[in-house]
Amino acid sequence: MHSFSNNTKAMIFGLGAVFLWSTVATAFSLSLKSLSPTQLLLIACAVSLIFLLALLGYKGQLNQLKHHAKQSWKASLFYGVINPFLYYLILLQAYDLLPAQEAQAINYTWAIMLSFMAVPILKQRLTLADYIAAASCYFGVLYISTRGEITTLAFSNLVGVGFALLSTIIWAIYWLLNTKDARPNLIGLTLNFAFALPIILIFAAATGELTNWQPEGIWGAVYIGLFEMGVSFVLWNRALKLTSNASQVANLIFLAPLLSIVLLSQLANEPILTSTLIGLSCILLGLFVQNWSKRKSSQK
Repeated sequence: MHSFSNNTKAMIFGLGAVFLWSTVATAFSLSLKSLSPTQLLLIACAVSLIFLLALLGYKGQLNQLKHHAKQSWKASLFYGVINPFLYYLILLQAYDLLPAQEAQAINYTWAIMLSFMAVPILKQRLTLADYIAAASCYFGVLYISTRGEITTLAFSNLVGVGFALLSTIIWAIYWLLNTKDARPNLIGLTLNFAFALPIILIFAAATGELTNWQPEGIWGAVYIGLFEMGVSFVLWNRALKLTSNASQVANLIFLAPLLSIVLLSQLANEPILTSTLIGLSCILLGLFVQNWSKRKSSQK
């Protein structure tokens, strides 16, 4: 890759991350047939932590990790409870109750939720484009969750939709609070997982989830921990560091839900619903409007 420019390398790393993210809905869907959301989270978190510790060891940053663990254990515990513990537990509940294509499409509205949560947390103002984007996105959510029966408001699974939307609120809060986190990115993420793992273990024990493991789902959970929570983060971070145009890399994310639906139909035998395609189009349109507006305002 020495002959490639930094921007080309950034696009390659970005596409790698997006491809991995697009496989996650399929991995969730297949693994949740054998494991409960808590069991899946426990394995994935442990695998991700091992990967992150190995990466820090490779970079020679384990002493730095120890320093930050002592200095910022309260922050690590606080962020770890939000993500991975609460965020993934709630997201996986949504995937357990809904077809994966619906859960992942609704989950993509977190960027819109971010704009609205930034008002009380960061004292930011909403623009007209934010309202237009939100209207488009949440119309898409409504279309997906009623499977096109908008006038009757007959939700296919209201609890599942509720979990999917709640996950976007938690993710948005996590990212907004993260802007105030002084810890280095990789070290912060590793500490979050390190402090969350015992909490997930205690929760699994308290809810009787440490027994009745079905081995079929374990490899899927290992894959999620390694690639969704580990490798993809490293690739995405590398892409953003190398590029001179962050929005160009950020736009790659639009490919993930479309590729994900194709993989779900091919690997998880989940038929593609017309309502998902229409609703997802509305969500992606809303996200495009929001991105376009932010880019225009940053150029002024």
